[in-house]
Amino acid sequence: MGYKIKSRIWIESDNNVLLGEGRVHLLKAIHKTGSLSKAAKSLNISYKKAWQLLDSVNKSAKKPVTINSIGGKGGGGAELTEYGISLIEAFDEINKNCWAFLDKQLEKFERI
Repeated sequence: MGYKIKSRIWIESDNNVLLGEGRVHLLKAIHKTGSLSKAAKSLNISYKKAWQLLDSVNKSAKKPVTINSIGGKGGGGAELTEYGISLIEAFDEINKNCWAFLDKQLEKFERI
């Protein structure tokens, strides 16, 4: 019988979610597309939902996570700050280490 451990992690600040998998996917999509609107479309979420998630991240973070430019004739845009990129990298490393730990713990369960 094959067992699996299921888990999701998120990082909170003052009882507000700073980062979780969904927010990290959004930040990565912003980094790739250079736009909150394009990032939202690529993730099949509404612009409003994406804006709320990004606003929540920026309010919970120690420093700005994105630099936004206002739309208009040339269009607006969004890009990640160095701090934002560092947050993604740290979250990905924590998540990877968490899964490695859980896989090791599952070995104990399977020996029973």
